[in-house]
Amino acid sequence: MDDNMNTKSILEELLLKRSQQKKKMSPSNYKERLFVLTKTNLSYYEYDKMKRGSRKGMIEIKKIRCVEKVNLEEQTPVERQYPFQIVYKDGLLYVYASNEESRSQWLKALQKDTDLHVVTSDGTTPTIPEQVLKIPRAVPLLKMVEPSSSSTLTHDSDSRTAGSQPNAHLQHIPKEGSPDWWQLRKPKRGPHESNSSEEEENLEDYDWFAGNMSRSQSEQLLRQKGKEGAFMVRNSSQAGMYTVSLFSKAVHDKKGTVKHYHVHTNAENKLYLAENYCFDSIPKLIHYHQHNSAGMITRLRHPVSTKANKVPTSVSLGSGIWELKREEITLLKELGSGQFGVVHLGKWKEQYDVAVKMIKEGSMSEDEFFQEAQTMMKLSHPKLVKFYGVCSKKYPIYIVTEYITNGCLLSYLKSHGKGLEPSQLLEMCYDVCEGMAFLESQQFIHRDLAARNCLVDSDLSVKVSDFGMTRYVLDDQYVSSVGTKFPVKWSAPEVFHYFKYSSKSDVWAFGILMWEVFSLGKQPYDLYDNSQVVVKVSQGHRLYRPQLASDTIYQIMYSCWHELPEKRPTFQQLLSSIELLREKDKS
Repeated sequence: MDDNMNTKSILEELLLKRSQQKKKMSPSNYKERLFVLTKTNLSYYEYDKMKRGSRKGMIEIKKIRCVEKVNLEEQTPVERQYPFQIVYKDGLLYVYASNEESRSQWLKALQKDTDLHVVTSDGTTPTIPEQVLKIPRAVPLLKMVEPSSSSTLTHDSDSRTAGSQPNAHLQHIPKEGSPDWWQLRKPKRGPHESNSSEEEENLEDYDWFAGNMSRSQSEQLLRQKGKEGAFMVRNSSQAGMYTVSLFSKAVHDKKGTVKHYHVHTNAENKLYLAENYCFDSIPKLIHYHQHNSAGMITRLRHPVSTKANKVPTSVSLGSGIWELKREEITLLKELGSGQFGVVHLGKWKEQYDVAVKMIKEGSMSEDEFFQEAQTMMKLSHPKLVKFYGVCSKKYPIYIVTEYITNGCLLSYLKSHGKGLEPSQLLEMCYDVCEGMAFLESQQFIHRDLAARNCLVDSDLSVKVSDFGMTRYVLDDQYVSSVGTKFPVKWSAPEVFHYFKYSSKSDVWAFGILMWEVFSLGKQPYDLYDNSQVVVKVSQGHRLYRPQLASDTIYQIMYSCWHELPEKRPTFQQLLSSIELLREKDKS
């Protein structure tokens, strides 16, 4: 009898379902499916000639996190006027009802049913209505044919022409300390000639353009991609010039090679990498070399983008209002879970990437957080993760922030750290220190600074996240120094003894973060538990020097761990110390 109850339909209807795109650029398509809701599952089937066909998908009701309306896309056809989304543990369904009555019925049934699967205090699950709701179709669904996006014809192997072999104009001239630089012979230009006006077009529109990225950062990103022909174009150290950075990998070569090619201009004001192949603009030059190596180590096969589809600084996400419209936010894939709940990649207005923290009920002190949310919105700095606003009218509450593509610094160090030079590790510490110096100048305390609470962006810069959030945690294990969740290993003595937080306790944590970075994500004091750390640190014990940290770098992190807060440096002083080391590395 229970089995019959579980399989009995609560709601059945033909709905339009949008494809779950496997690739970001693949066009959406829409299919008519028969959706069937039972007590335990939401299933959808092929439907043809009034008959149910094979099942195409199924979601367990207990895995559904959230069901809600979404805003219309621009220029929406009549059959896609009533969208709603179903967010579940493993993904998201984007569905279109035929009319408002139909959409409301589904939202009501799914929301009600989702609520029913929260176990009550006595350990039981409430019963579910057994009636089957059959909704007549008000508007027939049209079969959609989406035009596929135009694509450029590419070749699987190099298209070699007679002139595509290495030619006399392409010379390997190793520069001192830089054997991977290649120089292209450049005819002299007249003193009054300038680059073609077409070159000045907006290169920012192209995925392969990386702007002012450094040589070492470009090499790290290209090696991270690890594909033969991975490339990017960046501004050269010589003003007004460009460099093409290109990755190649021989069969038994684990690390691969990165070559850097200058773009030059000839007497006719044309741009070239190989002088026989000249073009009016950088995009035309890149397009040609995507098909022909023409003297380079390989053709340009895979553009490596440093761009994320971020909310532009010129756009105000909530028009200056910290309460955002929930229906303007579409949730996509799950990114992970944190202290307050699950974090999703989301879209704002179907256009911009955002991170959405879905706050589970009872996990945070909401009133206190809301009082300070607007203050956090005003803390704007390039090395701080932007806080856009909240959706607080119903559960789960959303906290909406900037989306940072490469995830948390701790995970990044563990997975990619072995490919990083000490100078790049120092750069990461400098980024964090910049963000913290700004918080310090605003009299704002982070309280939980650690590699796990910093994020690595698409250009490998590091941003500080979750500042001040520990104040709102409703979890005795996290707040209390007795529990295992409390970040004792990042805490200054005055914090674990007296709960006394200040910018100087953040400085202590920054020293631990520097240690994490230079040990490539190791756990600090890994041989001790929290109570042992409290004893050891109180006795004057400090972390050892990581192998990748020079004595000077270790002195900087060690200065953060003075027992007396007033003897520790400020973030501004730390910034100056790290700046001196950076300049020394560059000279």
